[in-house]
Amino acid sequence: MVDVGDKAVTDRRARASGRVRMEASTLGRIRDRRLSKGDVLEVARLAGIMAAKRASELIPLCHGLPLDSVALSFAFADERTLAIEASVRATARTGVEIEALAAVSVAALAVYDMCKSVDRGMVIEQIRLEEKSGGRSGNFSRKVVR
Repeated sequence: MVDVGDKAVTDRRARASGRVRMEASTLGRIRDRRLSKGDVLEVARLAGIMAAKRASELIPLCHGLPLDSVALSFAFADERTLAIEASVRATARTGVEIEALAAVSVAALAVYDMCKSVDRGMVIEQIRLEEKSGGRSGNFSRKVVR
């Protein structure tokens, strides 16, 4: 692990996003809460929060951090795409990018698990860091390419 003992404790924030592409009928079932396993978005939200809290157990050499907040949001980007976003904040010596990315990744996997009985062709894609702030390396914000 990288020694972060001499780094300053600062406010660290990160926001990550991802998408799950699926059949329009599957997304309709999510929206209308008509899947036999239950409320897909609530299960995915909880899975994402749990993943952020346990990122250091999933990723070798990742520091365990006491997180101040983890929030997940979902949007119906189009008739076939569920957009997932995670925001993580901590007051720590190292960043929370991995925690935000883990939250999005596991939330997407939870969506897949909840919906696989009706749509095995789902695609998890575009998991990426959108922005981060705090620390020695400063701020990062993904540039939008049109």
